Amino acid sequence: MIYTIQSLNYTIQTAGYLPIFVLIMEKKLPLPPFNFETATQKVQLAEDAWNSQDPERVSLAYTVDSEWRNRSAFINGRAEIVNFLTGKWEKELDYKLKKELWAFTDNRIAVRFEYEYHDASGQWYRAYGNENWEFDENGLMQRRFASINDMPINEEDRRL
Repeated sequence: MIYTIQSLNYTIQTAGYLPIFVLIMEKKLPLPPFNFETATQKVQLAEDAWNSQDPERVSLAYTVDSEWRNRSAFINGRAEIVNFLTGKWEKELDYKLKKELWAFTDNRIAVRFEYEYHDASGQWYRAYGNENWEFDENGLMQRRFASINDMPINEEDRRL
């Protein structure tokens, strides 16, 4: 008898005592190579995911071994991405992000962004930054390099 166990990422079949593992390739549309329309879609999808503030949802846009540099933090793989984003959104309250396509080529996209949040004391901040993204053939981001600067703002100066 053959038993099949299926999850989001894998199908496992067993025949007797011999397990057979079959990896289902994850795909995240749109796929490279990018044009203006598909690069813009990719940026909007990223903005929507990050604004959900759901670390698990965000992590699914990245390869399982994705490499990040975020400010001075070096992050590798989905588990570290989830841990990093969980901590981020515990500190950055009422987070709102806007991303803008800056440039693109075959499997790379450059993005300009800004976001606003406040800390536990009620102090508001606006962060400005740039990201460089590199995607694999399945549309998953394998490399993300972010440079970010924060500045305190008054609540009445918020734009987002």
